[in-house]
Amino acid sequence: MPNLWLFLLTSVAITLAPGPDNMQVIARGIAQGRWAGLAAAAGFTSGCLFHTSIAAVGLAAVLRSSPWAFEGIKLAGAAYLIWIGIKALRARGALALANAAAPQPLSAVFRQSVLANMLNPKVTLFFLVFLPQFVNADTAHPGGQMLLLGLVFMAQTIVVFSAYGWFAGMLGTWLKRRPGAGRWLDRAAGAIFIGLGLRVALQA
Repeated sequence: MPNLWLFLLTSVAITLAPGPDNMQVIARGIAQGRWAGLAAAAGFTSGCLFHTSIAAVGLAAVLRSSPWAFEGIKLAGAAYLIWIGIKALRARGALALANAAAPQPLSAVFRQSVLANMLNPKVTLFFLVFLPQFVNADTAHPGGQMLLLGLVFMAQTIVVFSAYGWFAGMLGTWLKRRPGAGRWLDRAAGAIFIGLGLRVALQA
């Protein structure tokens, strides 16, 4: 599988950037403590398996129908990555934490986090355009490659999100006092998205 390390580094950078999922992990950790933050991290990470499965099945179906369709998806994905990169560059770094809900059992925190991730169509769209960029369509079992990439993405996500949940109190205070940090993180993520999109477009 080509560029596995590039995929891992890009995934880590994307996961570190401020977003609704990691902000909810931080909010839950601040509201209920570290273990609730870890439960939320595990829930959001587990939801990624749903999106990975959809992306893998969809890619396999496209490849069976037409290799030209796969190239079309890659070009559309490149355009989408560049678009969200531009949006990240223009973001104002709004990092206000979501209002935390009333304290709940850890099992409920986990279930809610899984559902929140699974029911977010933007995550599905992201997986559909991000994972195929690192799949070699000329080899056997491209769907298996997608599943492997999804598992790698989940592995780094649980590490990053768990760190967010564990240090939620300190992170929340730091982000509130330094709104400029969010802007720089958004810019870094935007540059990564645009660079990846251009790389895909030029190689297609």
